Amino acid sequence: MTTAILEARTARFDVEDVEYLRHGDKPLLARVFKPRGAGPFPALVECHGGAWCMSDRTTEKLRHEYMASHGIVSIALDFRSGDQDPYPASVQDINYAVRWAKLNARALKTRPDLVGLSGQSSGGHLAMLVAMRPHDPRYAAIALPSGSPAHDAPTHDAPTHDASVRCVVMSWPVINPLSRYRHARRAQMQTPPPEWPKSIIARHDSYWRSEANMAEGSPTVALERAEKVLTPPAVWYQAHGDIMHDYKDVEADFDGNEPQRFCAAYAKAGGSIALEYVDMERKAGSSPDLSKCGAMFGRMVEFVGTHVRV
Repeated sequence: MTTAILEARTARFDVEDVEYLRHGDKPLLARVFKPRGAGPFPALVECHGGAWCMSDRTTEKLRHEYMASHGIVSIALDFRSGDQDPYPASVQDINYAVRWAKLNARALKTRPDLVGLSGQSSGGHLAMLVAMRPHDPRYAAIALPSGSPAHDAPTHDAPTHDASVRCVVMSWPVINPLSRYRHARRAQMQTPPPEWPKSIIARHDSYWRSEANMAEGSPTVALERAEKVLTPPAVWYQAHGDIMHDYKDVEADFDGNEPQRFCAAYAKAGGSIALEYVDMERKAGSSPDLSKCGAMFGRMVEFVGTHVRV
């Protein structure tokens, strides 16, 4: 994206619900926020939060509207919920959604090489997991419609219809599910225990089913065991006072909190990642108020503009 495009604010956009995938008689919808104009525009496939078990494509509407009003196509997904379909069901849906977005790039006013991933909380985890393992056969298990273009080997400049992306934008991601699960279990043992661990533990159990799965699906663990993964340019936006996402794993040797730990591992693997704290309080047990996220959305637009060039 050129500086001129970044500075030109697209005030108007259109919103449309599109069925991108179906499981039996259950459709999965994407709410697509498209800037008006010819494009092509950068695009973000957006993954909602909710501890893998709650929320939907409408939850983080303020972010999607901001992206579209600033020249970025926002593709807000519904995907299978962990209270019914455990790991890796939602990862499969999101992997498919990236490939679907590239296949339908022209209708979405973007290009296959302009597609990134974005997510909040558990959605940030899912976005990064899909970005790091775009070719994992478990995640790419859902085939595109018959007759779709073959998956050519991707390059950084021109990924085709596989699930590789140009960038990843995360807001307080649950980047290490196993660490967060044990962190919540320890908090629950306090006297008296705080409220937040109860629901968090239950949703981890529902989605992951075992600690072994939490470790296997942890981007942090994958990096620290030197798994061969992709590391597209990424950014982590972190609110202050967020003990559910910004905490020290007492079982780890790393001298810092989980955001710093992941970013260090990502950089060691050759990836470029920024950790940016935002002027926003995040209290355990309550949903974040995105109307009070300060300049975070604008910083997201600038990040996309730097790494996804039209």
